[in-house]
Amino acid sequence: MFRLLGFNVHVQPGFVMFMLLIVVLYGDEFGLWLAGAIAGFTLIHELGHAVSARRSGAHAEISLGFLAGYASYVPTRPISRAEHAWISFSGPGIHIATSVAVLLALGANPLDPASFDSDAATFAIWWAGPAIGLLNLIPVLPLDGGNIVVQGLDRLVPGRARRIMLLFSIGVTGAAAIAMFASERFRGFGIFIAFLLVTQLQMLGSSKAPTSPWNDAARSLAAGRPGRARRTLTAALSHSRPNAAPLPIEVAPTHLRELVDLLPRPLPFGDPTNEYLLANVLISIGRHEDAAHYAAASFARHPNTLSASAVARASGALGDQRTAIGWLRAAADVGTSPAGLAHVIDGSPELIGVRNHPDVEAIRRTLSPAG
Repeated sequence: MFRLLGFNVHVQPGFVMFMLLIVVLYGDEFGLWLAGAIAGFTLIHELGHAVSARRSGAHAEISLGFLAGYASYVPTRPISRAEHAWISFSGPGIHIATSVAVLLALGANPLDPASFDSDAATFAIWWAGPAIGLLNLIPVLPLDGGNIVVQGLDRLVPGRARRIMLLFSIGVTGAAAIAMFASERFRGFGIFIAFLLVTQLQMLGSSKAPTSPWNDAARSLAAGRPGRARRTLTAALSHSRPNAAPLPIEVAPTHLRELVDLLPRPLPFGDPTNEYLLANVLISIGRHEDAAHYAAASFARHPNTLSASAVARASGALGDQRTAIGWLRAAADVGTSPAGLAHVIDGSPELIGVRNHPDVEAIRRTLSPAG
């Protein structure tokens, strides 16, 4: 790992292996230039994403792996769909702009094949630069172009955009793979298209049966992939899913502690539902002060009954009865989930000390029966 422009850059062994594979497969000057150009422009591409994410108010870091790089980011404030789309565009945008500038500086016209394909260096830079950059803007997942379309589609069909885009992407990629394998000229690219198709099918399979990101992260951690577990939770907490129902968490407390320890600090936010779940996780593992502060900040961004009730539960666990009662009153006043608040008052062990307080009994009488 090293730092560049203030970002952590993780270089995985697969990235180095891929560069060496290119050199071995070509075995000539073009292969050396192509490996170097792909490495350089991939880093520039991910820096584009990371810088744009930072300008949108997020903490970002970069990972370079086999066949791909990616920039993960943790918002410090809610990020709009338009901002997410711009972050997706920034990578290929700077990738293309930089590579075109390099070609022009070398005296090659990127629009004229006769100008750039006569020299190994310029030909490799053209493929690694404008060609791959434009490829990333094709509107299929998981390419940047597909992620841009998902943000716009999500406005029309909230909660279903990604699956719809995945089905479209599989159809387009499958047709392209067949066409490339049928052509002697483009058959060599078919393997990369097939790899993209396999990735899409894996994404579709994971989208069929939604499970809690905490369950997914726990499986990744058990498989020895803490980085993936961290990215799974960070993405769930950071990306807003309007009206999404919370999914049940089936993870042992010991593993929950390990997962919480993986999360970046400050704790990520952006999706109210998963913020509420994280507050509950913090309470369940005994980190009551962290839970109180996190749920209070969540309530300040998105006032709702359940976040306020989480602050009340954490305060009750800390023995601060006055604060617990105050947050129960705030939870009742905001009125987004009266039945949920009734359930919290009736069943939360953290509120045993205040449950029979006259003020709490008065709040309870105004609520719907717990369901």
